[in-house]
Amino acid sequence: MTSHEYMEEAEKVLLHTYNRFQLVLDKGDGVKLYDVDGKEYLDFAAGIAVFALGYNNKKFNDALKAQIDKLIHTSNLYYNVPAINAAKKLAKATGFDRVFFTNSGTEAIEGAIKIARKYAYLKDGNTDHEIIAMEHSFHGRSLGALSVTGNAHYQEPFKPLIGGIKFAKFNDIDSVKSLVNEKTCAIIFETVQGEGGIYPATEEFVKEIRKLCDEKDIVMICDEIQCGMGRTGKMFAFEHYGIKPDVIAVAKALGCGVPVGAFVSNEKIASAMVPGDHGTTYGGNPLATAAVNVVFDLFEEYNILENVNEVSKYLEERLDEVVAEFDNVEARRGKGLMQGLIVTTPVGDIVKKCISNGLLIISAGSDVLRLVPPLIITREDVDKMIDILKKSL
Repeated sequence: MTSHEYMEEAEKVLLHTYNRFQLVLDKGDGVKLYDVDGKEYLDFAAGIAVFALGYNNKKFNDALKAQIDKLIHTSNLYYNVPAINAAKKLAKATGFDRVFFTNSGTEAIEGAIKIARKYAYLKDGNTDHEIIAMEHSFHGRSLGALSVTGNAHYQEPFKPLIGGIKFAKFNDIDSVKSLVNEKTCAIIFETVQGEGGIYPATEEFVKEIRKLCDEKDIVMICDEIQCGMGRTGKMFAFEHYGIKPDVIAVAKALGCGVPVGAFVSNEKIASAMVPGDHGTTYGGNPLATAAVNVVFDLFEEYNILENVNEVSKYLEERLDEVVAEFDNVEARRGKGLMQGLIVTTPVGDIVKKCISNGLLIISAGSDVLRLVPPLIITREDVDKMIDILKKSL
């Protein structure tokens, strides 16, 4: 079947919640993807910042194949070895104490919300606690995660959402402080806003939130789903700021394509949760956590963080060239291999043109080209991407 024929079949049976691009991907190798018609694409989207190790990595594939032959699922009625080892590695990488594995980033946010509310409930027995989230944020599409997503467009058709959510301005600490009261139980934000337009948090903003949470015994939650797992040059983006949140949400590159997420907490907050408070049938199953284990092993073996820090500097230089050369590209912003170009022409048109020229990039918000490539990219990959991007612009 051709791409067109596959797409026609898809539209007959799949729920139409995605406006997909007009290609049907078939296989990948390294930083390249191929559609069913054999066309090659340089991938600077990585499945929305997921495929950090690139495609068709033999060591990654072999680890999953070995686990499939051994044990795929047990439920959380029993212990399993891959989950124990993966939890140890994630706890070590984050510097936190307790891990709960989920199936997605959205579920990680749900757990983070619940653990914060349970912690507050045990302090005063009240159920009217409030959470401060950020405008233009994105945390997921389930009702809880949607409730803390600061975009009315996503929320409006699905109200009423969970109550007690207030929205502050990102990187405006006075806006946050003005919303804090005796009911505030958590402050949640993306360390680098993704869907909202690739906005890194400022150092002052993060440190002031940490100080505020310490003073008021408020749970500080960082959403590291997209910006975590090495993408900004640190294993987790909060490390750039010299602070530690109380809870973080992780997913995407944690499993490099295998659906797995986690919320991770310090012991103080984690102690609020007891058996029966939270659960999941699939979360932390042997196959998903086998992926987590090999991801951490390969990050170390391939010196992923070193590569991100080296190549991202070169990427920034080349993107700045694009800003200087094209009138319809206003600025660049981002951190590490999470970069955005602010454009004045329709971002969707540019993305489509790039695809037709063999480059996969995506948008963020209404006016940002988002570049979140696999973390194994080289300078040569950057040069090729720039050539296609300039041609497309």
